[in-house]
Order: sequence, then C-alpha cells, then structure tokens
Amino acid sequence: MALINMTLQGKGGVGKSFISSLLAQYYLPRADNLQCFDTDPVNQTFAGYKAFPVETIRLGERQDEINARYFDALIEKIIDLPEESVVVIDNGASTFLPLLGYLVEAQAFDVLHELGHEIRLHTIVTGGQASTDTVQGLGQILTHLPELTIVVWLNEYFGRVERRAANGEIEGFEQSGLYKKNKERIHALVRLPEVRKETFGHDIEQMMRARLTFDEAVQSPEFAVMARQRLKMTWRTLHATMEQAVL
Repeated sequence: MALINMTLQGKGGVGKSFISSLLAQYYLPRADNLQCFDTDPVNQTFAGYKAFPVETIRLGERQDEINARYFDALIEKIIDLPEESVVVIDNGASTFLPLLGYLVEAQAFDVLHELGHEIRLHTIVTGGQASTDTVQGLGQILTHLPELTIVVWLNEYFGRVERRAANGEIEGFEQSGLYKKNKERIHALVRLPEVRKETFGHDIEQMMRARLTFDEAVQSPEFAVMARQRLKMTWRTLHATMEQAVL
C-alpha cells in the first residue's frame, strides 16, 4: 500500500517546502508511483516544481480554516492511488492548528492506517530565533497525534539546534527531555547542517526560487560552475543522510 509523508509545522519560514522537495527528489527514482500534494493556502512553493507530479489542494474557503469535505477529498485521492505509491504532502503554517484539529476529530489517519497505508509525519526543529516555536510545534504533534511515526528534521540553517541546560552545559536535541520521552515514536532524526550562507546558502536559495531540483540546477547554465559544484556536493550529503535515515 502507499507510504504517506506529510510535513507539519506551525512556524512559517523554517523549510517545510524545502523538505517536501527533498522527499520528492529522494523518492522520484525509487517509487513506482509518486504523487505530491500542496495544501499550503498562502505560499504554494511545492506546487511550483515541474519535476514532480504536484496537485494543489484547497483545504478551506479561508487561509486559516479547514473545510472537512475538502480534506476528505484528499483522503479519497490517496485511497485511489495504485498500490506501492509514495505520497508527499506539503502543508502550510496557517492551517497547522485547524488541520491538527481535523485529523484528531475525523481520525483520518486511522482510516488510512486500517487500509494498510504507512504514515509518516515530518516536522522541523530549527536553531536560532524560531527554535522555541518549532519545538512547541513538535510537542503539539506528539500530543495530538500520539500513534503516528515522526521524522524530525533538524534544520541548522538558522543556527545549531541546541540549548543551555540548567547546569549550564550546552545540549543538543538528542539530550532534550522531549526527545528522550518520545524516542520510540521518532523514526529518524535528519540533520540539515549549517552551511556558509554566502556560498552554499545562496546557491540553495537561488535553486529554490527557480523551483529546480538539485539535478536540474546542476545541469542549468543559469548557475556558475562552482555553484553547480557546491549544489552537487550538497545533494550528495543530503541524499546520504536520507538514506541513512531509511526514509
């Protein structure tokens, strides 16, 4: 049956669409059938990629609401997919809480699970100013969807994912109480390492603005030779990290 991947995080601008694109790039050569959905009502970044079969799904009449019938239609689309399909769903920050409420109330994932589908939720924890907000978002997912497997992406683009403990020592996410308490539910930790923003970071941002995959950008004459080399190195590292996470 299908492997269903959904990105969820209540904080905007932390890399949800980037991670959805990474998942699509990872599964594209592996899956018999890849189907992607963009449910972000504000920034439909994921839908802009021509390399993936992405369908835009409207979840409500307003940007901050969920119409249950619209999400019901998405569930039906997933059920109708061929066996052994892989699904990647990108969701926006503005519908994070309404979507959590719908998923709990309707037990939508229970329906898919009973039909034999495997479900993985992907969420992001960042360093820097958004660290507290993204940790809270992870906590809400763990609380409201207690039966589902979670992949936590540690995005260090904004700084290292670490905090100062009560004893004054610096500890990483793996030493946090939230991780230790929920370790059995976390399928994998995938680390997006900090990169030099003037070079690697700039190249990735340019690639994302153009809605290109790593392979497309490496072949594009719009990128200078060394930029293509840096992107090739970055994808090699990210691909190996995702393989190690057994996604």
